Amino acid sequence: MTEKNEQENKLTIRRPGRLELKKTVETGQVRQSFSHGRTKAVTVEIKKKRTFERGASGKMRAVSELATQGVEGSETQDVDLKISGLTEEERAARMRALQGAAHDDERRQLIEAEEAQRLEREAEEEARRAKEEAERREQEEARRKAEEEARRAAPPAPREADARPEPKRAVPEKPEPAPARRKEAERPAPRSRQEPRRRTSKLTIAQALNAADGVEEDRVRSLAALRRARDRERQRAKEQRASGEATKIVRDVVVPETITVADLANRMAVRGVDVVKALMRLDIMENVNQTIEADTAELIVTEFGHNVKRVSEADVEIGIEGVEDSETEMLPRAPVVVVMGHVDHGKTSLLDALRETDVVSGEAGGITQHIGAYQVALSDGQRITFIDTPGHEAFTEMRSRGARVTDIVVLVVAADDGVQPQTAEAIAHAKAADAPMIIAINKIDRPNADPAKIRNELLSHEIVVESLGGDVLDVEVSATEKTNLDKLEEAILLQSEILELKANPGRAAQGAVIEAKLERGRGSVATVLVQRGTLRQGDVFIAGKEWGRVRALVDDRGQTVKSAGPSLPVEVLGLQGAPSAGDDFIVVEDETRAREIADYRVRDDRQKSHAVGARGTLEQMFDQIQAGEAAELPIVIRADVQGSIEAITGALEKLSTDEVKVRVMHSAIGGLTESDIVLTKSAGGIALGFNVRANPQAREMANRDKVDIRYYSIIYDLIDDMKQLMEGMLAPELRERQVGYAEIREVFGISKAGRAAGCMVTEGLFKRGNKIRLLRDEVVIHEGNLKSLRRFKDDVREVQQGYECGMAFENYDDIKAGDVVECFETEEVARSL
Repeated sequence: MTEKNEQENKLTIRRPGRLELKKTVETGQVRQSFSHGRTKAVTVEIKKKRTFERGASGKMRAVSELATQGVEGSETQDVDLKISGLTEEERAARMRALQGAAHDDERRQLIEAEEAQRLEREAEEEARRAKEEAERREQEEARRKAEEEARRAAPPAPREADARPEPKRAVPEKPEPAPARRKEAERPAPRSRQEPRRRTSKLTIAQALNAADGVEEDRVRSLAALRRARDRERQRAKEQRASGEATKIVRDVVVPETITVADLANRMAVRGVDVVKALMRLDIMENVNQTIEADTAELIVTEFGHNVKRVSEADVEIGIEGVEDSETEMLPRAPVVVVMGHVDHGKTSLLDALRETDVVSGEAGGITQHIGAYQVALSDGQRITFIDTPGHEAFTEMRSRGARVTDIVVLVVAADDGVQPQTAEAIAHAKAADAPMIIAINKIDRPNADPAKIRNELLSHEIVVESLGGDVLDVEVSATEKTNLDKLEEAILLQSEILELKANPGRAAQGAVIEAKLERGRGSVATVLVQRGTLRQGDVFIAGKEWGRVRALVDDRGQTVKSAGPSLPVEVLGLQGAPSAGDDFIVVEDETRAREIADYRVRDDRQKSHAVGARGTLEQMFDQIQAGEAAELPIVIRADVQGSIEAITGALEKLSTDEVKVRVMHSAIGGLTESDIVLTKSAGGIALGFNVRANPQAREMANRDKVDIRYYSIIYDLIDDMKQLMEGMLAPELRERQVGYAEIREVFGISKAGRAAGCMVTEGLFKRGNKIRLLRDEVVIHEGNLKSLRRFKDDVREVQQGYECGMAFENYDDIKAGDVVECFETEEVARSL
């Protein structure tokens, strides 16, 4: 009994009936039209995809079969469902699921049936249109043949000259054979060039459908036709060259700063020999492999009748900085502060104390200083960016490139020590950068602190604080006791409000490189200060002569960030090489632009380093001074004692005049350092060392940047050398010296040469090429050059006193007997101080 119940509970599937595959290809006929009215019936097959799925009974069926069956049919299928042990609700749920699946199959089958009917109707419509088109062409062909037969059968019109018609004679007309007339009627008309050619390849279904829709195929010229057209064009050009009627082709020739003769000829599409001949007519002896300048190339291009388009390699940098920001896009930014001062005046302690005032660092448990710049967040939400400067090289390098990176300079001076040489050097750098200063008088907690002494010593460096009636803020602080740090921060924020610092964060990032280094495992790493815009990960940038893509951004706490806004310093990874401190940092649109700019800057730097030396730099500076572009000689002085510095400075100031003067940018005790070299390079001057020498790093930098360093041990030698340099900067004095006088005795008229004067040299001598003045009644009426000087019929170089000669003047013929000719020459005399 148990086995029987188990068998009844099983789902049994009977053997299915006979499986049949229905035809999935539907055929139809389309009438294809050919030239000359011929048509042909083409069979078109439409294949359908058969889809099978498993029905509710588990039996595989084609989807098209289910369209003719309903839910009731699924109940009458050869399937025996024996389900027992289920509740009424479960049985009802299963039945509803089976009915829903059947309804979905029925809806899908109806949609496919409607699609098949639509395709069938479209095929019938295409066949009908093809049949109508064929009938229309047959009717037109029949009408054309009828008109042709009527035109042939019509008698010729009588001539008007015949006044009387001739009597008709009954001549039996010879009948034309019927087969011949039928053959002539059936002969097709000659095919025009617009009609399509007879098909020579197999007919495809796509071509048949296009022909049924009236779409004609594009005709392609044969190779023979193309060859004939090419020969005709060649023959026409040959005839034009023979007759001299060849049309002139005017080209736009791109001319760079320097170009070879062969390249110029190729751009103008002329022979190199013709360009060499044109250069020879300009007295320029260059062959096809030599280089000419842009001005010369422009003359040659204009002579050949082409248009000149001047370009320069520096054009790749055009537009790199983008457009100017509007006032509506500008937003307030944090000030950038540089702390400078003497090494023993507590600058590092003050920086540490300022870092501890960061609210974020207090919450996070401190700051790990990774880079040379960081940002401090105050309690009121405002931020201040500090740049740590162990040396002044980066700061002055930025100033030399014209990038105003620093907004405010905090000068740290120890209250118990006073103004030291390094303090004076920091003041010189701050003035060179044209940045406002805030004096932080540190170490006021010391017993021997004297802030008033510091204020008085600053007066010698032209710094007047507010307590003495000046405009420079000063704050008394103590880094160890953390005294008045809030006042220092308030002074910085007050100065930033006066400056109204703003930037646009919604543009491509631009900034400056603070420092760069090469780290193992990270590659070239640059500390960048963003000045405007926002720097994002993945941006392509150019930094000086290097370029790269931002691979990662690391802030001052060592955390990786996705972007950096204005006044935020970050470390940038992804550089191709290490840039120099102070280089500009600009984001560009793609790698191609960045690579072009970097390559141009490398080539330009290499050319400058090869072409310009230290002496050449001074000579160029003197040329600028003589042209009025400069009127002073910048000097950096380093000596062994302070007394020597004062003596040298006083002697050089006495040498200064109204036309040229010496400007001492910086003077200090000790050897020349890298900072001195950078300062000298930025001003374009020279560095003087009195009984001191430059350190190895400074010497290497001077050799690289072509900075002139001069060493002296005797003060008189230094003063004499500087005096000669300043005398060379003075413009030379022009002096005029009379050479001779001559009296005009007779005036001769020459047909081709104009008028000539027969003269007697009464004083001195006359030389060919000298300048002359023509005097009439002791009044100068003409000043010019001597055109020719002759004795009898021979040209001579000079004529001395007491001899007769013939003279002719350039571009002047108004001469009379009795006039006096004065000969003079001009010489340059060097000036001295």
